[in-house]
Amino acid sequence: MTSETKTIQVRPARPDDAPVLCAFLNEIIRIGGTTAHQTPFTPEGFVEHYLAGPGFVSCFVAEDETGEPCAFQALDRWDGIPEDWADIGTFSRPGNKVTGAGTALFKATCDYARSIGLKALNATIRADNTGGLAYYGKMGFVDYKVDKAVPLNDGTLVDRVWKRYFLAEA
Repeated sequence: MTSETKTIQVRPARPDDAPVLCAFLNEIIRIGGTTAHQTPFTPEGFVEHYLAGPGFVSCFVAEDETGEPCAFQALDRWDGIPEDWADIGTFSRPGNKVTGAGTALFKATCDYARSIGLKALNATIRADNTGGLAYYGKMGFVDYKVDKAVPLNDGTLVDRVWKRYFLAEA
């Protein structure tokens, strides 16, 4: 068994990525359990939320070996976190994940966040999203708050775990 290291290509997301990114985000929403989003996006809504909205900070895409987007990671700002922080969201194509994409995205996101003077990143994750909790833990995020029993659209109560990552200079 040979072990090959593949270089993951990461680049800023573009509006023309919206249809493919929106399609796999909507699949994640349809499957359920791993995102706070409960309503599907249109490509236009995706652009507004992840690429051009008032809280937009950054959005990076990881590409698979064919050059197709396989994951994306976005930063945005909102009033619920300190001014020099950004909120992070990470999404991978369901069913055909690319090993190393999340790590490559996180490096690009952190490099950019540091370059614009951010001090920390916040991730708010559903407590039933074990994969998301594990990913952010592996990246170095630590728990700092839990919102208990947040209702989903169907009435299901799910805790939300808040994690933070301080962007110390490397």
